Amino acid sequence: MVVFFVIIANMKLTKLFTEFFESERTGGIILICCTFVSLLIANSALGTGYNAFWHHEIAGHSIVHWINDLLMTFFFLLVGLEIEREIYIGELKEFRKASLPIFGAIGGMAIPALVYIGINISSDNMNGFGIPMATDIAFAIGILSLLGNRVPASLKIFLTALAIIDDLGAIIVIAIFYSQSVSLLYLGAALTLFMIMIIMNRMKVMRLYLYLIPGILLWYCMLQSGIHATIAGVLIAFAIPFREGDNHSPSYKLQHFLHKPVAFFVLPIFALANTAIVLNTQLFSGLQSTHALGIAFGLIFGKPIGILLMCYLAVKLKIAGLPEGVNWKQLAGVGLLAGIGFTMSIFISLLAFEDDQMINISKLAILISSIIAAVTGLWYLSRQMDKQISA
Repeated sequence: MVVFFVIIANMKLTKLFTEFFESERTGGIILICCTFVSLLIANSALGTGYNAFWHHEIAGHSIVHWINDLLMTFFFLLVGLEIEREIYIGELKEFRKASLPIFGAIGGMAIPALVYIGINISSDNMNGFGIPMATDIAFAIGILSLLGNRVPASLKIFLTALAIIDDLGAIIVIAIFYSQSVSLLYLGAALTLFMIMIIMNRMKVMRLYLYLIPGILLWYCMLQSGIHATIAGVLIAFAIPFREGDNHSPSYKLQHFLHKPVAFFVLPIFALANTAIVLNTQLFSGLQSTHALGIAFGLIFGKPIGILLMCYLAVKLKIAGLPEGVNWKQLAGVGLLAGIGFTMSIFISLLAFEDDQMINISKLAILISSIIAAVTGLWYLSRQMDKQISA
């Protein structure tokens, strides 16, 4: 969901990153509104019909299933295109620049997972370890943007780079740990299609539709293979030619086209469909369960601790340096904001558990933890920015 690159000489934000940051800020606000509206309707007199609508079956699957398996593929496709751009011309191109957000993302994924595992070590809920690993970049950028120009551009760039790597990590976790029994036939067919697309790339085939047509078949084969179908979006993204990343690049064209539909349609629909939670005393009492506590402690504490620890290690080992104009206190504030988990966290919750009550408790834990992370991160960063201005 994040794309940027830096003009090396003066660290100005490019037009593409600026456009993305503005759209993500608006997208984050829309996500918040959709979540609030969904919760409101689900707990009103319209709640029964509202929930029934999302579970209405079309072609053998519920509407929410089609959203999570089909529409979210476009989200993963966009994420893959953004990762591709960052590897070629963005912050992930040079190891020195990429190392700090890489280390931060590793810590921000590993420590929350370990926190969850530690709390749930004697329970049957271990499968939820991936839930607190994810950061929702739309919400995080939306909150960060509330501070306006007081936030250094390099801090925005660090957060977006961190989130890109975080997304990549979440994709790998989903592919490895949250796949069903694998059909080697369909998986082989999917990988064959992927290799054909890679060969087309090497042969400099630049017609975008020639990648999208086999991409549809690849998605179907992945759906039937037992590997979650949304992973097809990432494979398609990596196969599409990037060239120099200019306006004529197939990758750039598709990425530019997908930005607004994903931010203003796909993710809001995902939020509406997946946050229709009926709040009751039983659900709130479930927040005392080990898996809810694992999610909460992982997001609120594990994220900032993991990010700071690994970044500190990278700087001390002289593998990386702090971004220009950024200090450790500001980095801690970004770590707090990284505890905002929504899209990917909820998505992993749907894969981790089958029981509806467990899923709803997970969603509620994610929402409450994200609110706490957003409020504390905003308050802390605001204080740090004010101190810097007055100094």
